[in-house]
Amino acid sequence: MENIQIDTEYVTLGQLLKMTDAISSGGMARWFLSENEVLVNNEREERRGRKLRDGDRVIVPGTGEFRIMEKKIGE
Repeated sequence: MENIQIDTEYVTLGQLLKMTDAISSGGMARWFLSENEVLVNNEREERRGRKLRDGDRVIVPGTGEFRIMEKKIGE
């Protein structure tokens, strides 16, 4: 499992897909989610705007497993 550190309150699922190179542009997110079974905290998710926060776990087929971690001040 790979840790994804964010320095904001949340990141959207579409942003995560782009950050992890699962998609090459944000416009592909809706298509990708309709064609692949992406899991957020072990539940299928199809909303590209889903807010991912500290502690959320995401499985992206063909790309990997990720845990969202809020970057702490001083890190």
